[in-house]
Amino acid sequence: MKKEIVKINGIKKTQSPFNHVVKAGNLLFLTSQLSIDLKTDKILSGNIVEQTRQSLENIKFLLESSGATMNDILKVVVYMKDINEFDQMNEIYRKYFLEGQEPARVTIQALSPLKDIDIEIEVIALLP
Repeated sequence: MKKEIVKINGIKKTQSPFNHVVKAGNLLFLTSQLSIDLKTDKILSGNIVEQTRQSLENIKFLLESSGATMNDILKVVVYMKDINEFDQMNEIYRKYFLEGQEPARVTIQALSPLKDIDIEIEVIALLP
C-alpha cells in the first residue's frame, strides 16, 4: 500500500504544510476540517452550529470529490473548544449520517491554534 495525495479541483492550495486528502489503499484520511471556505482558504466566522455545519460540508465535498460519501466514514474525531456546546454540535452532526449507520467517534475538548475556531472535525473513510 502506498501513500497518494488526492488532488481536489476547485479548492485553493493552503499555505500550511498539509494536504486535505491522503489515500492509502482504499482508505481516505482527511485533514481536520473547520469553518473555512475551501475555495478561498478564508476562515468563516459563526457560532458552533454554523461552524459545525461548514466543517461537515467541507468533509462532504472532499469525500465526494475523492469518490466517497459521508456514509463511507469509518471514524470521526471532533475537537471542540467548549465541550458545553456538545449538544448544539451533535444536533447538526446527526443530520449528516443515516441513523444506525453513524461512524465510530470521539469528541475531545481542545483549543484550536487558529483564532475564532471553535470546532475541527477529522475523518477516516473507506473508498468504495
